[in-house]
Amino acid sequence: MIYDRVGDGRILLLQYQVGQLFSVAEASKNETGGGEGIEVLKNEPYEKEGERGQYTHKIYHLKSKVPGFVKMIAPEGALVFHERAWNAYPYCRTGIYFLQNEYMKEDFMIKIETWHKPDMGALDNVHDLDAETWKTVEVVYIDIADKSQVEPGDYKPEEDPELFHSVKTGRGPLGPGWKAKLAAEEAAPRMCAYKLVTVKFKWWGLQSKLENFIHRQEKRIFTNFHRQLFCWMDKWVGLTMEDIRRMEAETQKELQEVRLGLLQYLVSGTRGS
Repeated sequence: MIYDRVGDGRILLLQYQVGQLFSVAEASKNETGGGEGIEVLKNEPYEKEGERGQYTHKIYHLKSKVPGFVKMIAPEGALVFHERAWNAYPYCRTGIYFLQNEYMKEDFMIKIETWHKPDMGALDNVHDLDAETWKTVEVVYIDIADKSQVEPGDYKPEEDPELFHSVKTGRGPLGPGWKAKLAAEEAAPRMCAYKLVTVKFKWWGLQSKLENFIHRQEKRIFTNFHRQLFCWMDKWVGLTMEDIRRMEAETQKELQEVRLGLLQYLVSGTRGS
């Protein structure tokens, strides 16, 4: 995987689209609870200017997932984000915006653009940036089998590609030379996800600090997510897009029920106090 930072990342994966969508749904369930997590507002096909894909609109509640100094100064509602994503595989783009934040408005933006290419990550400037912008880009390589790229608190043996072996496909574990071995097998499928992350955070005194924090978190998210995707392989190999859409609908219903149950509990507790 290649993660490109702008404003101031490259993962080799197989049968990626189904695995990606399955893992997004699973991760959404894992991240929801205790008043935080993800709400799915829309998940529907779209077609625009000859491009076809799936459009999603989600709300992220992230109060416990930001630095303490941000929580101290952030106004009510400022730690709630809207994400709008247009997934026209092999290209997809995502925008995340503050929800009901009178202080930030258009002064905050995270934009993630992804190209999936059938190669080993050797292409430069896949997103066709102009020369001046490309000079500002920092390229970060992510190896899902490299444990040193994982935060100690994020490590889980069951999500370690160096330990995982797929019963269904025979893939894994991924040893230290897995990329060289893959490159030597010309007939073997391969793919690289080239992600371009653009961050804008205009807040005097905090701009650089917050932008750098967001970039670190994006790299962490990309790394953990794709390690999970690989190690969940036996759960999604063989699924069809119809299976995925059905699972997404079920996940959306489950997330709504979790948040509705929490709201009812909070209302009940308020009335009883």
